[in-house]
Amino acid sequence: MQCPEALAAFLIVLCSPGLAMPQQPATPASDNFALSDELNQRLPQWLRLSGEERLRWEGFQGGGFSPDSSDYYLLNRFRLGVMLLPAPWLKFRFQTQDARAGWKTQKPYAAPYQDTWNLRLAYIELGDSEKSTGLRVGRQELAFGSERLLGKSDWSNTSRSFDAVRGTIHRGHFRLDAFAAAVVVLHDGDVGMHRAGNNLHGLYGGLEDLIPGSVIEPYFFWRLAPAGQTEIGSGGKLDSKTIGVRWKGVIRAVDYGLDMVGQTGSEGTNNIRARASHLVIGYTLADMQFRPRFLAEYNYASGDHNPNDHTLGTFDQLYPTVHDKYGLADEFGWENMQHVRVGVEINARSKWMFSGKYSSFWLADAHDALYSSRNGPIVRRVDGSAGRFVGQELDATALYTVSKGMQCGVGYGYVVPGIFLKRTTPGKSYSYPYLMLDYTF
Repeated sequence: MQCPEALAAFLIVLCSPGLAMPQQPATPASDNFALSDELNQRLPQWLRLSGEERLRWEGFQGGGFSPDSSDYYLLNRFRLGVMLLPAPWLKFRFQTQDARAGWKTQKPYAAPYQDTWNLRLAYIELGDSEKSTGLRVGRQELAFGSERLLGKSDWSNTSRSFDAVRGTIHRGHFRLDAFAAAVVVLHDGDVGMHRAGNNLHGLYGGLEDLIPGSVIEPYFFWRLAPAGQTEIGSGGKLDSKTIGVRWKGVIRAVDYGLDMVGQTGSEGTNNIRARASHLVIGYTLADMQFRPRFLAEYNYASGDHNPNDHTLGTFDQLYPTVHDKYGLADEFGWENMQHVRVGVEINARSKWMFSGKYSSFWLADAHDALYSSRNGPIVRRVDGSAGRFVGQELDATALYTVSKGMQCGVGYGYVVPGIFLKRTTPGKSYSYPYLMLDYTF
């Protein structure tokens, strides 16, 4: 279908300064008004409520880098959360989510676009996992570091949660999380369930100020899956170990982040030998009015050179949050990739943020596939004759904070195919626009 102009106009007007929310004379600082704050003040201290309503119109042209492949649709997500606090050391948290899609060509609707009335969170917590020591048992989010390997994928309409047991120790400058989890598989209209045997175990540490102004985060993830349920290789029984370290920090006007990751183990009769890295450096001109931040970024993930040598070299990105990690259009994942990105981020006013970024993509190995952000292969030329240069991407975003809990955003990503995509697909450029309104309460 065509772009719903009425919806776009409605959101633009709604997000305009001074028009986004009705004036509230009784509240001196209306920008700080939140419905949940007002409601929770009238509730007992042991009962807290929260919620979210998010609308996002988005779409694409050039799907699969083919002409005449386009789709525009509206995503709506509503969340309602309840927290029970019968004692300072005891917490019960529940959250239901209703995620729906409208006017989308693809049917039947399913995750990650639609999952109606699912139980997203349901856990008990002993202690305090955020501040000291705690234990969480039940359905919960798992999000560590920059979420390149393990995250909640909140940009997707249905998001991600895990059935898990997670213990946390936080003492001074030291933190350690240990967990055993299984990802929740969603089916529209049903309460999601994990698959038996499809498990992820992990340790994630944190050492603050071991090097002044920085945090070092070593981690270990152990992924297990029965035959036929893996997302890489031949589909044999998976036993994969991911070992890595993340280092981030700030030195005056310079901020930096580094991930170094290795993978070993087996899938069926194949050995796993893969690696990945991420490096970003930013420089902020703090003395300038708009505080522009310039950034340069490099991402690498190994590919598989020979599909018949019983060694899998394709890096597995596990359960990541991928949005805007490798381009705003979210076309490519952290597998068989070399990615270079430069850009600028601007705080034009206290409520406005703008960004513009440029990316270039190559295959790490021309004999392996180009992989999507959802882990599946897009296209492959086994003999390597299609070359390595995948293409380029230009991105632009704007974000306006209307008030406490309410934000409006607009963005556009445009992918120009390189020689690899021109030789393996029709070579049509891909574009991804979106317009969003998000209100948390």
